[in-house]
Amino acid sequence: MTDLTDFIAALPKTETHLHIEGALPFELLQRVRPEFKQPPASWARDFKFRDFAHFEEELLAMAFSWYTSPERYHEAAKLIFAGHLRQNVRYVETSFASGVVEFLGLDGQEVLAAIRAAVPTGLEVRVFFGIHHNGAGPKMLPVLEQALGWRDLAGIDLHGTESFPIEPWTAPYWAAARQAGKKTKAHAGEFMGAPFVRRILDELQPDRIEHGVRAAEDPALLTEIRRRGVALDVCPISNHKLMPGVALETHPIRTLFDAGVTVTVSTDDPISFGNTITDEYIALAERGGFNRAELAQIARNGWLVADVPATTRAAMLAEINRICG
Repeated sequence: MTDLTDFIAALPKTETHLHIEGALPFELLQRVRPEFKQPPASWARDFKFRDFAHFEEELLAMAFSWYTSPERYHEAAKLIFAGHLRQNVRYVETSFASGVVEFLGLDGQEVLAAIRAAVPTGLEVRVFFGIHHNGAGPKMLPVLEQALGWRDLAGIDLHGTESFPIEPWTAPYWAAARQAGKKTKAHAGEFMGAPFVRRILDELQPDRIEHGVRAAEDPALLTEIRRRGVALDVCPISNHKLMPGVALETHPIRTLFDAGVTVTVSTDDPISFGNTITDEYIALAERGGFNRAELAQIARNGWLVADVPATTRAAMLAEINRICG
């Protein structure tokens, strides 16, 4: 294949770091917020948020405009997953936020069922419960305990501002989730540095780290991440627009990749960043210096960490190898 976009389109891809509230389709936002005649200013190629608070305020204002019921989660998920299929994305891990469930008084299990019911033929989807650092208050603690018994819940993910304290309930809950057969993730290393990533690794022992890019600041930590076999679900365009001093041309994903760390690529919150999985691959090629063999390896990495049968994984890896010739 001579055309980069054709090559990327042909790769069977995964998305393993996607907040469903942050993936709100723009057409649905327009339905409830007709003042949005044009996409948000943050969709511009080199937009920079002032800080995390700026990003979070804008994102929540858009998300809360739509996500008010399980039925609306279902409607959004149908459009989101259809967009994945159009890009030849065949496996998705998405999370829904416990904070939204709590704030709106929704039934988390009903939200989970609504998302699951939207999964189309040809796409494998795993749904995670995103729990904030301070997300185990009196109202939510019983819900979190029940969630570990939700059959269709794939796992849990630590969300929210990294500078908030890691509360005493967190590590035992992550251990209980593993005991219940759930996958565990945690956001770390986006704003807080390598020591925070190491702390999360040691205390929560997650299967995967969401972002994790500041681990690149500590070669010894990279060695430890590689030794433990923990993959990093990286979102380059999100980092470019949100992290101070980070640009696609110098993104730490290059350091991580070259160090032999297993990295995947995802969009994070596309309603805020205006990005698709295809855009992420193109950005790595055109601005990050990744060649086609390296892009193919990133696609392989997604299948190496995907929660799929071994036969599915082998078939997808074989398809990538065939595309690469």
